[in-house]
Amino acid sequence: MAPANTQIIPYSPPPSSSSSKSTHQFTYEVFLSFRGEDTRYGFTDHLYQALISHGIHSFRDDDELERGGVIASDLQKAIEESKIFVIILSPNYANSRWCLDELVEISQRQRLILPIFYHVDPSDVRKQTGSYEKAFVDHEKEADEEKKEKCQKWRIALMKVGNLAGYDLQKYRHETGLIQKIIDDIVEELNSKFLLPISKEIVGMNSRLEYLISLINLESNDVRMIGIYELGGIGKTTISKVVYNNIFNLFERSIFLEKVRERSHNSSSQLQLQKELLNGAIKGKNVEIISVHEGINMIKQRLRSKRVLLILDDVDELKQLESLAGEHGWFGPKSRIIITTRDQHLLKKHKVDALYKVMELDPKESLQLFCQHAFNNNDCEKYFVSLSNDVVNYSNGLPLALEVLDSFLFNKSVHDWESALHKLKKQPKIEIQNVMKISYEGLDKGEQKTFLDIACFFNGCNENDVIRLIENARIDITVLHDKSLITLFGHTIRMHDLV
Repeated sequence: MAPANTQIIPYSPPPSSSSSKSTHQFTYEVFLSFRGEDTRYGFTDHLYQALISHGIHSFRDDDELERGGVIASDLQKAIEESKIFVIILSPNYANSRWCLDELVEISQRQRLILPIFYHVDPSDVRKQTGSYEKAFVDHEKEADEEKKEKCQKWRIALMKVGNLAGYDLQKYRHETGLIQKIIDDIVEELNSKFLLPISKEIVGMNSRLEYLISLINLESNDVRMIGIYELGGIGKTTISKVVYNNIFNLFERSIFLEKVRERSHNSSSQLQLQKELLNGAIKGKNVEIISVHEGINMIKQRLRSKRVLLILDDVDELKQLESLAGEHGWFGPKSRIIITTRDQHLLKKHKVDALYKVMELDPKESLQLFCQHAFNNNDCEKYFVSLSNDVVNYSNGLPLALEVLDSFLFNKSVHDWESALHKLKKQPKIEIQNVMKISYEGLDKGEQKTFLDIACFFNGCNENDVIRLIENARIDITVLHDKSLITLFGHTIRMHDLV
């Protein structure tokens, strides 16, 4: 259960930024190529089970292909849709024309190939000597021109694979040690490709990240839920992505569910989010559930023994948390659940272990961030120093505003900047308005009225004065504060200039 005292640490982030991922969608993370009669029921089976137990979706022909299918085309498709190839080069591997054809296909792909020299010398593979020489004597016996050409392709493929740095069983005391080394290397390779896209230019993140990591408390054996909250556009998603990229490899399963609010319109939408969570946690299986209740039970059953990192981004209703991360006991020891939201009260109702309030960028950080994007430099061009400071003052530390204005003003003249800033002070950019509007529309009519009264008449006023003048203001002010639409400095009500 959550502790009685909830800890709050302020944090000042950069704006979010996205970068494109590879457009190639792989069905399999690992493809196993092996000679069945040599290793199917021994080494290959043990390696395959180790891959599956680590959540690595792997292909082996006797497990994946349907009987009666067109094996050649199915195999070719599986090769095309695989990310990493593990070739188990056993003494009789070269006896199989099937294996050699498969190897030719694999060697033509510009992807990672990991050869395992299983009871064979790498030089025998490379030079086709020893048992590999005997195999080619049989292949080339009475071969016509077409067959000779195919044999040459086989030799080239074996030479390529034999020259790669791989794993020689003779250098390991036990097969289990070799399997563990292969798994570790594959996990490291896959993890390096799973970083979430964020801006490379992140102002002041390192020192501040330490505070959040300490709050997450990775050393604790308990399951911990951490809430990150504040106004829209402040950078909550960016912070959660930075945290994910820094710690995800410490967990058995890591899942980042983005834009939960946008994707939770009804029970069908919640069901889809549950499926995404489960599919991320149980790799290699396509989870099917027919109700949110069934999804809750499956999450409990499948994740209660796993160390999980789960990030739920942009949550705005308690039912979303109840269907995805209802209780600490749903997850295994040392799991971490991180929730980003605009609503502080929501986090308290869910009894998170700690709250993390995101603060605006200070003027120096705002200017540095803006100049990095507007001028590709930490410093502003001399003709734009005064105008850049005007931009920083206008944004008032809100990263979204800096990002939008950077795109709007990039490569414009001084006169264009002056005109644009004059216009923006009267009418903010629509991208900023839309983000702010989400929080406003989440209020009831009475709360909206109080919000507008404060925005128009009472920004900067004493809280007690507002309570005397506006009906039901006390509870409304609490709601507006919880939803990060106002800030209380002592008893003084402050509202962000862009709100």
